[in-house]
Amino acid sequence: IAAITPWNFPFLIACWKVAPALAAGNSVVLKPASLTPLTALMLGQLAQEAGLPDGVLQVLPGSGAEAGNALATHPLVRKIGFTGSTEVGATIMKLAADDIKRVSLELGGKSPNIVFADADWQRAAAESPMSVFANTGQDCCARSRMFIEQPLFDDFVDQFVTATKSLNIGDPMDEATQIGPMVSAAQRELSESFVTNARDAGREIRSGGDRPSGSGFYLKPAVITGVETGDRAWREEIFGPVVCLRPFTDESEMLREVNDTNFGLSGSVWSNDLSRALRVARQVESGVISINSHASVHTEAPFGGFKRSGLGRDLGMSAIEACTEVKNIYVGE
Repeated sequence: IAAITPWNFPFLIACWKVAPALAAGNSVVLKPASLTPLTALMLGQLAQEAGLPDGVLQVLPGSGAEAGNALATHPLVRKIGFTGSTEVGATIMKLAADDIKRVSLELGGKSPNIVFADADWQRAAAESPMSVFANTGQDCCARSRMFIEQPLFDDFVDQFVTATKSLNIGDPMDEATQIGPMVSAAQRELSESFVTNARDAGREIRSGGDRPSGSGFYLKPAVITGVETGDRAWREEIFGPVVCLRPFTDESEMLREVNDTNFGLSGSVWSNDLSRALRVARQVESGVISINSHASVHTEAPFGGFKRSGLGRDLGMSAIEACTEVKNIYVGE
């Protein structure tokens, strides 16, 4: 099995791929993102120290175009587990097609955060910034589209902005830090382009979107209101600390807008009416929905997306089953 992992959670997602493959009796070649090879090499070293036989887990650093493509087309690779962008995931599917390789893909997202007026909205406003700004927004589950029921919108936005401004930006090695730097200058510039595009379109930047003083690839979390559903920041995955908020009055129209996306990975619903929250959660076209929470991952439960957010599931028994083949042996009388 080839495990191709991203840079945003380099150790965690490598474990998601490697552990079930080994548990199912496979050998694994782990190809980390070119920006984060050392974490994967350390995992390989730990596997050796734990007594894993030589060759059962191999680590292959390198570029995606070279090492990743070689794994996707190698005749001895029988399955590929990939986490990364939707565009690269589609390329891997094409490369794997000739050999009919099994493929699991965990790809991009544009997740919604829905807050009803009957929710504990002050708690939602206080906790929701980290649903999109954790890991500096470099998270496929980031809830970068927020739907706030009227007449709650203005008060919610005010408290959300206040909570956002209170987040500590700084050195990730400092335990007090909540928002660290972005992975690269290019990633920061990409996030800034969404803010610039929104500002040029006349949208309101309620907070952030600029660089703090000092060195490093830091960007203050941006909160944008007044957006339209066709706006780039509303429709595209940003992978940075940028969030858009829109009000809604009608539940059915809100759900239409929620599902009007090519992605379907995660999301949240906030309401004190559990029946309503469950009804809405079932209608959101996403693989993982949290109610009154912004958690997306529980290791015992399957994780993955609908539509262009992926194919197959990580975690739980689903991950182990994905590393096996179903076989029927019939013994005649």
